Amino acid sequence: MKLLVTGGAGFIGSNLVRLLIDRGHEVLTIDKLTYAGNLSSLDDVMDHPSHHFLQADICDAPRMQSAFAAFRPDAVMHLAAESHVDRSIDAPGDFIQTNILGTYTLLEAARKHWASGRHALVSPPVNPESCPPPPRFLHVSTDEVYGSLGPVGSFTETSPYAPHSPYSASKASSDHLVRAWHDTYGLPTIVTNCSNNYGPWQFPEKLIPVVILNAIADKPIPVYGAGENIRDWLFVEDHARALLTVVEHGDIGATYNIGGNNELRNIDLVRLICSLLDRFRPREDRRSYEAQITFVTDRPGHDLRYAVDASKIKEELGWEPNLKPIDTMEKTVRWYLENETWWSAILDGSYRMT
Repeated sequence: MKLLVTGGAGFIGSNLVRLLIDRGHEVLTIDKLTYAGNLSSLDDVMDHPSHHFLQADICDAPRMQSAFAAFRPDAVMHLAAESHVDRSIDAPGDFIQTNILGTYTLLEAARKHWASGRHALVSPPVNPESCPPPPRFLHVSTDEVYGSLGPVGSFTETSPYAPHSPYSASKASSDHLVRAWHDTYGLPTIVTNCSNNYGPWQFPEKLIPVVILNAIADKPIPVYGAGENIRDWLFVEDHARALLTVVEHGDIGATYNIGGNNELRNIDLVRLICSLLDRFRPREDRRSYEAQITFVTDRPGHDLRYAVDASKIKEELGWEPNLKPIDTMEKTVRWYLENETWWSAILDGSYRMT
C-alpha cells in the first residue's frame, strides 16, 4: 500500500514507519518537526526508495491537499498530535490547534481528495462501484479520553468519554470529528485508543526515559504524589503492529482499543527500571538507583488508573502483544544506555539545529 503517516518523526510514528517500510509498503511521512519530531529517529529509513518525507504542518490545508494529490495514498495513518499532559496544562492552545484543528484539516484533505477522484470519472453515467476507493483514515488516539478508572474494571470501546486534561479533551474532540466525518460524509475512518506506550526513541520528557536519564545523571527521579497512579504499558513495536493490522483488516467506522495487558503502579514501574539499571549500569557506590526516587507534588487532574479491554482487536483481528513485558522493558533500558548520541542531542537542543 501507499501509506501517508502524519507525525512519523515522533516516537510511535518513527517505530511505525520502520515497520511499514520493512513490510514492503511505500510511505509518505509528514511531520512539522516541532520539539517532539526528530529526523534522526528515521535515519535508517530516510534514504530508502520507498520512503518520502515532507516537513509540513497538518493545519496547512493547501499543503495537505497538495500532498494527497501528489502521493495519492491508499490509507492515512494519523498520529500527529501534541501529547504531553504537563505541556497541555501549561500551553493548552497548542493542543487545541494541532489535535483538533489539525485533525479537521486532514479529514477535509482526505475527503476532498476522495471527491476529486470520484468526479474525475466523467464517462457517463458514473457508476459509484467503479470509482477508486477512498483512502482509509486511521486516527490514532489514547485511552485518556475515557477519564479515570477505579480499582477494578477496564475501558471498552463503548466507555463514555470523560477527559480530565486539556490534552485528553483535545484528543476526545478529534475522535468525535473523525467519527462525524464517517457518519456525515462517508469517509472510511477507523479510531484506535491505546494505552501508555514505551520503547526506543521516546522523547525524554516522558516517564520512562525521565527515570532512566535522571538516574544515570545522578539526579532526583521524580514521582508524582505517592506513585499510586496505574497505567497499562504497551510496547511501541507491538502498538505499531496493531496499527498496521487495523489499517489492513479493521472494519470501517469501528473503534479498537489497544493495550499491553501490563498494568503497573508508577512507583512499581520506577523501581523496576531502577533494578534494571542496577544490573546494566551499577552506581559507583553500589547503592540502588532507588535512592534517587523523589516524590513531588501531584499534577492537577491526574487520573488514578487506566486499563483497556483489548479483547475486541484480539477476537476480530487476531492481534495481541507478542513480546513479554520484562523483555521489552529490558530492551528499552538498554536502548537508552546504548544511544546517548540520540537523547543527548535532544537534552542540549542540538537536534533542532540539524
